Amino acid sequence: MSDEPDKNPEDEFADMLRQFLSGNSDLDPSKLASAAGLPSDPAAVAQLMQQLQRAMQHTGDGVDWKVALEAAQEIASKDAISIDPGIRSALEQALHVAELWLDEVTFVTELAATPKLLSRKEWVTATMPVWTQLAEPVALSIADALTRVLKEQAPEELSGMMAGASQLMRNIGGALFAMQLGQVVGQLSTEVVSGGDVGIPLLSDQQAALVPQNLAEFGDGLDIAPDQVQLYLSVREIAHARLFRHAKWLRLHMISSITEFARGISIDTDRLEELASGFDPSNPEELRQAMVSGALIPPKSDAQQQALARLETTLALVEGWVDVVTAAATVRLPKRDAVAETVRRRRATGGPAESAFSTLVGLELRPRRLREAAAMWQAVTDAVGAEGRDALWSHPDVVPTSEDIDDPAGLVARLLAGEPEPDEMDQAIADFFREEESGGASEAEGDDTPAPPVV
Repeated sequence: MSDEPDKNPEDEFADMLRQFLSGNSDLDPSKLASAAGLPSDPAAVAQLMQQLQRAMQHTGDGVDWKVALEAAQEIASKDAISIDPGIRSALEQALHVAELWLDEVTFVTELAATPKLLSRKEWVTATMPVWTQLAEPVALSIADALTRVLKEQAPEELSGMMAGASQLMRNIGGALFAMQLGQVVGQLSTEVVSGGDVGIPLLSDQQAALVPQNLAEFGDGLDIAPDQVQLYLSVREIAHARLFRHAKWLRLHMISSITEFARGISIDTDRLEELASGFDPSNPEELRQAMVSGALIPPKSDAQQQALARLETTLALVEGWVDVVTAAATVRLPKRDAVAETVRRRRATGGPAESAFSTLVGLELRPRRLREAAAMWQAVTDAVGAEGRDALWSHPDVVPTSEDIDDPAGLVARLLAGEPEPDEMDQAIADFFREEESGGASEAEGDDTPAPPVV
């Protein structure tokens, strides 16, 4: 009989994982990378092994999102170029002119902070807190489902080992998801031209920002003078940031709609069990396809469909308003219509990274009814003027609805007839969200204030 004390099953499992992660195993780490939907080149595999080793040391209950940040920053840093001083000066001037032009056609709050010019890596760093907030419910759901399935599918002789290692497996599952999110956000950093390019308020404090390297690539092949592209996109970005600063409740409403949707996501454990039982380590393509195609996320529930409908309406209202005020502010640009159409097509189809986020989280960020919403805002502007139009953002109860997008004439008729003002409680809520913080210092991230009534 051996004099060695019996090992704890969790320690045995941890030892087995450490051997694999250190390369002392017959399994090929590149197969794991491929199965997780990650690049399988040597550098990426080495990074994966390092991140999983760190996940084994993670003691918290949540996902270690530093994994996502580091993966995204590495992608963003590739092929990065410094901003030419001449281009920097031209963009700063374009942003200044954009603010003056918007003053002529809007009645929303001016920005408190000076717009920024961000590198791709800086964009990743600034926006990752929101990406992780949106993705965390799905990451935890996948990690829990993976742990449960592995415990159920483990051979009897390994059941004790797996039962004692659930937290370890949860950490590793979370790390794999975080690395996938990092891949998506890193790729997005090579596509976006501004802070509000994907429609949702990714930057805190309603900060406006441009990504010069991507903006230059956006203009390539358009046969439009660079200064016109710069001015048009500057106006769009500042209009987007101003709207969220003006309608204090809007950012919370939009983020709440997204997280409400994400919390309702469950993982198709039957499909996961099927994949686990038939998984061939030498051929991980089926598992990879399931991970990156969204096949593990079952059809949306009724509650999710409702949350998604509210989100799509809000996205369309925001983007439609931005389109209309940008068109009004850029009347001096001869090629504004050509740039506008390029922007609309780009938003309607989305880029590769946006599609990847959709499959990863099960959520599309495209304003499906952008043109209809823009037509509604234009009808309102024609009927009651810019000031009357912008007053509709003062309170969540008076913002147009999906039905108003369907029937702009009905909305215009109600506005011309006059509607009752919000009662004292409604006005108090509106005043609270409109209150300006001293010095433009921001609303705190992660505020626990209950969400106001949804649209």
